[in-house]
Amino acid sequence: MEKIEKRLFQLKQPNFPEEKSTDGFYFALANRLVEAADKSGIVKSWPAPLCGRVALCVIGYYQDVIADGGIWRGFVNEMRRLYGRTLPFYDIDSESYVDYELNPEDVRFLVWYAVAMQDDTRRFLNPLDPVVGRLASLWFDILEEAYEEAPEPEDYRMTHEMEMHALEDQETLMHLSQWVSSQCWLITPADSMTMQEIVSTADTKTDKGIKELQDKIHEALTSQPIGPLALYLREWMYLFVEDRMPPAPKSRGDEEKKEYPGYAPFLKATGGLPVKTFASYDELNTFLIDVLGWTPGERHLSQLEFDDDFVLMVEPEKGLLVAKNIARNLAIPGNSLYDPGYASRHAFELLTRRGVCPGDLLRYVCANGWLPDARFPGSDDTSLVASNWDFIARCYLELYYRGD
Repeated sequence: MEKIEKRLFQLKQPNFPEEKSTDGFYFALANRLVEAADKSGIVKSWPAPLCGRVALCVIGYYQDVIADGGIWRGFVNEMRRLYGRTLPFYDIDSESYVDYELNPEDVRFLVWYAVAMQDDTRRFLNPLDPVVGRLASLWFDILEEAYEEAPEPEDYRMTHEMEMHALEDQETLMHLSQWVSSQCWLITPADSMTMQEIVSTADTKTDKGIKELQDKIHEALTSQPIGPLALYLREWMYLFVEDRMPPAPKSRGDEEKKEYPGYAPFLKATGGLPVKTFASYDELNTFLIDVLGWTPGERHLSQLEFDDDFVLMVEPEKGLLVAKNIARNLAIPGNSLYDPGYASRHAFELLTRRGVCPGDLLRYVCANGWLPDARFPGSDDTSLVASNWDFIARCYLELYYRGD
């Protein structure tokens, strides 16, 4: 068993680097979760540090609901606004579930989330995997037993009685936003893949490379979608502080929106459908020339010559987008390339592997039910993905799904 280091626990506290009087209780409880998991044998196949990372996520939730800190409240309320349900994947017992307090369903979700987002070998873990349920049940019993004696965590009520634009709250809001983006128990697991992508391409041998790495991390955490719902930091802050999304920016009424010239020809050629599939590059290139009026005799989008299985999508203002090597997964009307057997093995990748399918296309095909074979690996249940596809895409893809 590998215990959680005190510094790792402290880093996750809103008051870091200051230590509060209640921290000791929750640090000990987090290690109690790890010890119980180890003794149970439930996580014997996990790498040693993983159980601690998952426990820190669950303990953060526990501190938040005891203090009514607003983080879990905001997440649940936004889930209900987006999807009309409290949690992804799991049915809620309406008679026993208590809003914004300790619930077994919450712990179960957070165990899945913390594991899937923070361990590459378990990234596609099924939320219904028995290990998730067994560990969540074990930990819930421990947390429930300690619930009455648990002290209210200091500094976990930062969101209370604040307003986003109140001058007297700006310093506290700045501190809160820094914690939310970089250390918050709810947000950071989903950002693990983004951090890996940034660090893996960084040059840390020079001062310039280190500065560039720091700038990229800062941009990713403050200017790009983050967390399990792929919200921008500003959106998370409004959600946690005022329980609403920020007001939409005012559009300039005098701006004339121009329609992409190829939009009408595209729809005419497809009978009104804004998507079309192509088996080969030559078919794609011919369509670009004959239908969209691109220069005859050229090899357009030549970087795609050695790929196949294409999908084109057109939008009136954004124009044309192209995706490669995915058409066999899509049950688009008239798509002769659609292969249910292939799709049963690969369709899930469109929702979980970054860069495989553009976000606009993914939203369109899923909203129309054209990704019917997507399922968690090892499962025959397609309904779990069909009823949670938008959450799955937000959680796994973040910027690649919701980026502007």
